[in-house]
Amino acid sequence: MRRAGYPRWSRAVTAARRRLAAGGRERGANPVELAVLMPLILVLLFASIQIAAVFLARSTAMNAAQSGVNAQRRYEAGNGAGEDSATRFLRAAGGWLVGWDGAGPACVTTTTDVTCTVSGRSLSVVPGVDFAVRQTAHGTVERVTTP
Repeated sequence: MRRAGYPRWSRAVTAARRRLAAGGRERGANPVELAVLMPLILVLLFASIQIAAVFLARSTAMNAAQSGVNAQRRYEAGNGAGEDSATRFLRAAGGWLVGWDGAGPACVTTTTDVTCTVSGRSLSVVPGVDFAVRQTAHGTVERVTTP
């Protein structure tokens, strides 16, 4: 029987309030579970960001090496054209690859091939963790040949 002035859903709300107020054996379990899982969640978060930084550093090094090969393989390209092009690329690319300027990009040219290598380290998100990055690109030198 319904009392005047009370809506039908008031019984359900009252019962839910009683259940929440009583708590039972599971009361306080959520904060404990969160305290146990939070370090794992943070480790996974920082590990995924570090892995992304390593892949960006590898991509930056590969693109710089390819830029060096493209500049050095041109017909009658001057000595150092590949290193200059790779250096310009790395300066414009930002800080994903660090420590590359110590040795700098290196390009080796033979009569038929060009090989450029870029080395450095990935940007470190986690203190004390850095990964060495080394990427090499190859190409064929443009030259005049007789048929």
